[in-house]
Amino acid sequence: MISDERNPVIFFDNFSFKYFAQSKPTLRNISLRIFEGEKILIVGPSGSGKSTIGHCLNGLVPFSYQGEIEGSLTINGNVCSKSSIFELSKSIGTVMQDTDAQFVGLSVAEDIAFALENDCIAQAEMISQVGFVSKVVGVNALLRQSPQELSGGQKQRTSIAGILVDDVDILLFDEPLANLDPETGKYAIELIDRIHKENNVVDATKSVTSRHRDNKKKQKTTIIIEHRIEDVLHREVDRIILIDNGSIVADLNAHDMISSQYLLEHGLREPLYITALKYAGVDVNSKLLPGYISTMNFAGVKTQFLNWYEKTHTKKHTETGEEILTIRNLNFEYYKDKPVLTNINISIRAGEMISIVGTNGAGKSTIAKLICRFEKHPPETIFLNGKDAVNQDIAKRASFVGYVMQNPNQMITQTLIYDEISSGLRYRKLPKTEIDERVDTVLDICGLTRFKTWPISALSYGQKKRVTIASILALNPQILILDEPTAGQDYHHYTDIMQFLDKLNKLGVTVLMITHDMHLMLEYTHRSIVVCEGRIIIDTDSSEVLTNPDIISKASLKETSLFHMAKELEIEDPKSLVDKFIDFESRGESETIQL
Repeated sequence: MISDERNPVIFFDNFSFKYFAQSKPTLRNISLRIFEGEKILIVGPSGSGKSTIGHCLNGLVPFSYQGEIEGSLTINGNVCSKSSIFELSKSIGTVMQDTDAQFVGLSVAEDIAFALENDCIAQAEMISQVGFVSKVVGVNALLRQSPQELSGGQKQRTSIAGILVDDVDILLFDEPLANLDPETGKYAIELIDRIHKENNVVDATKSVTSRHRDNKKKQKTTIIIEHRIEDVLHREVDRIILIDNGSIVADLNAHDMISSQYLLEHGLREPLYITALKYAGVDVNSKLLPGYISTMNFAGVKTQFLNWYEKTHTKKHTETGEEILTIRNLNFEYYKDKPVLTNINISIRAGEMISIVGTNGAGKSTIAKLICRFEKHPPETIFLNGKDAVNQDIAKRASFVGYVMQNPNQMITQTLIYDEISSGLRYRKLPKTEIDERVDTVLDICGLTRFKTWPISALSYGQKKRVTIASILALNPQILILDEPTAGQDYHHYTDIMQFLDKLNKLGVTVLMITHDMHLMLEYTHRSIVVCEGRIIIDTDSSEVLTNPDIISKASLKETSLFHMAKELEIEDPKSLVDKFIDFESRGESETIQL
């Protein structure tokens, strides 16, 4: 940690906050100093208070989310409670988890220029600045497009440009990876790191963003709030701050945090290569420099790990169920002569659990919409239990296929959580006793029991996601399609949801998951269908997909850290290591193998 002798740019001094709608504080006695030029990762389980810290920094608390404040928060020496939200916006720029919620312009260029317009900057300088930052983030070819027409990664870059153009001192990223495919997420972390480093060069005139260049220009401070810890640690951070139950649990560098038990104890996922090392009985300590896979001392643990690798065996997985869903020669376009899907052929057996993966805009969600009959499909293209489903209406299809959308805000129609989860059951006119029983069951499964009577507006984005999953699970569909089921979920709730889906699957429910989560794909689905530019480029074992460099490149996926680990340890067949890891984990091993 950086010495306290310097003046912090952000100072939480015994700070507590309680929303007016809640009986207990969300933040409790937070004391935290963040210094100029630092790059900080804030982590914690859902509902821990980490997003509220972000809201306090950017002024949403107390100006949009009102409540009781104790203690103080200062930014650049200014007490936030005495500053306007406009004044705070001049010090800190935020890229929100839901990028759609922060777009204000009709085009990318207008959206980026919004802050400049507010400052009454001359048009010539405005055009120059927008052109400059759009090149920095790689959206200069998209300036005339509507933000709503962009892919998830393009929206993310546009949002980053919108805060860079205002030349703020502090950059705040609230779950920047939540809706991005693996390759785009990797690019986002690299972009954030590059912007942080290039703005912190000694000569301020070389900054990548500066409307007010001078030799006394402050270094930029970067704060990332994120669940996907391993993905963020693709690039170095100065400190990792762990929040739980509204308090700071730990404030450590990456090596000390990753080698500790803090992450697992507080419901967060550790990097896969760390889990693999622990399976082999390796004592993962800070001397191994385990915080980043690029610094991990694999040579020091090679003998012990290879001993485990040689003694671990895998079991072959086979599917035996009847064919429940068949797609034959399916082509689809939203607009004439602009194909979205081309010659899609899929055969799925009852009881399978499958990942559908690929880059943003590849056509994955369109396949799901056609299966659910949200879009019309030609005859003799989609078959359910061997019968052509072309004449089924949406209501009849919904009794067979349940669909959980990626964005929970597009599904929620009720004010209260109980009403939202029970709405489909009420529509089917089930007895109230059965409705209550089903609602209570799925509330427990999704970790929402204590929120049963809450208004949905009081929930975080991740909690809203769990509400939408619960509302579909209550309907007991034969085929369940989930679009990014784990987005915004901490490891504890992720595991609860996936274990429940795994139990449903073992009882015969067929589960299709559209996902960017490579961990989910490896741990829970033996088979993955990879979609690229509207075509299926491979349909095979998940471990094969994530150890095939050609497929990884084409579909904007990302090599699992197990693949990198295999190369570091000179294992000739990386797929075999991935298979052994998955099989070892699926057996529920709680103890390492005695070597």
